[in-house]
Amino acid sequence: MLVPKMLQVAATAAISLMVSAGSPALADEPIKVKVLIGAMFEIGENTGDRAGEFQHWYERYFSQSKPIPVKGALSPVYCNDDGVCGSVLGMGKVASSSSIQAIILSPQFDMSEAYFIVSGVAGTPPERGTIADVSWATWLVDYDLGHRWAPEEGEPGAPTFMPRKGYEKVRLFQLNPDLVGWAMQLTGKINLKDSESARSYRMRYPQEAAQRAPAVKTGTHMTGDTFFHGPGMSAQAQYIAKLYGADDYLITEMEAAAIAQVVQRTLGDHRLLSLRGAVNFDQGNPNETTLEHLDPAPGQTAGGFAETVDNIAAVGSRMVDHIVAHWPEWQKGVPPLPRQ
Repeated sequence: MLVPKMLQVAATAAISLMVSAGSPALADEPIKVKVLIGAMFEIGENTGDRAGEFQHWYERYFSQSKPIPVKGALSPVYCNDDGVCGSVLGMGKVASSSSIQAIILSPQFDMSEAYFIVSGVAGTPPERGTIADVSWATWLVDYDLGHRWAPEEGEPGAPTFMPRKGYEKVRLFQLNPDLVGWAMQLTGKINLKDSESARSYRMRYPQEAAQRAPAVKTGTHMTGDTFFHGPGMSAQAQYIAKLYGADDYLITEMEAAAIAQVVQRTLGDHRLLSLRGAVNFDQGNPNETTLEHLDPAPGQTAGGFAETVDNIAAVGSRMVDHIVAHWPEWQKGVPPLPRQ
């Protein structure tokens, strides 16, 4: 019959038009990601106000990019035309790792060849670092996966931590030494910003490392949801790092080991970097208690926050720009380090 046939032809044409026009999620090719930058928080807007962890990245790479909502992620993803993407993942292990998993698994992106830079502010022990330092992680260690007890309930002077069996594969991650080597070769000599308030604050600490000008370093990043503080807890962090076979504990942060576990399970962690800037010491100076250092009086904070978040992006962008500019060499994996 003629009328039903005409209706059938019209319906087929309409379906064809819908498929060809399609929604972006169905019709568009996934964005091929070369580098994904993950920050943990932003203070206010992405630009135009006081900068948190993401603003300098946003202004360098994403000011012309539209937000891409991702189901399950804390914040939208921004991508530029060069394949550089970035997002605010959230603070702590759960928020950050769930966001990165949602982004990796989203069909809007092709992450199969992506490099990851987890970036943000952190603390450092005064024996090894100072305010406004920037550090590339060599190892990521989870501070929390074990047993703890009050010092008075154990042997005097003995450690108050014991690893829990069953977490061996998720408590320690060695990041690709060649990739870390590239990062240091490209960024190790960058002159970092500093502030008068940070220079003055450093002098409260007797340790030589604490009094030095900021620099780009490498070391173990310790991930813990608990904001541990004081010389005793700092010594415990170093004890755990050495117990697991990592190198010197240099950074205390809250996310990287959890993010590494997600990246490792989905894509492999050989393209992962952790980049942190020190905005506080993990303990007070000899003239203050731990509680006094945790809750400082007005005007007694470390200073240098603005300079540190700028330093993080300045250091990290050198690595991002190199990967993108030399993508044919980096696409299939980390190239061999050139001889110096």
